[in-house]
Amino acid sequence: MKCYRKILRIPWTARRPNQSILQELGMKERQLLKNIKQLKLKYFGHVVRHNNLEKLCLEGAVEGRRGRGRPRRRWTQDISAWLGFSVREASILAQDRDGFRSAVWEATSYKDPP
Repeated sequence: MKCYRKILRIPWTARRPNQSILQELGMKERQLLKNIKQLKLKYFGHVVRHNNLEKLCLEGAVEGRRGRGRPRRRWTQDISAWLGFSVREASILAQDRDGFRSAVWEATSYKDPP
């Protein structure tokens, strides 16, 4: 919503409900996050289907000790959280393009709560 407010030049101090901003943009739901998820998942499927440097970086581990503080959110953690599979299961699923496309569609489609 912050990006949508910036597009419309609405200051953060303005007290406007999110629904009015979405109506002004002519949208029913928030599309930006959905598009980012979809592109990230599609790129993951593309990377794991090929043997290249990106796949090596994705599956590799870094030697040594990690730094202090809270661990950073990893790219693979997003993938496994959105798909509901482990990264290994998702990479096996990505070998089947049609199956992976349906899983990506399922993960990025918004469902109405019961």
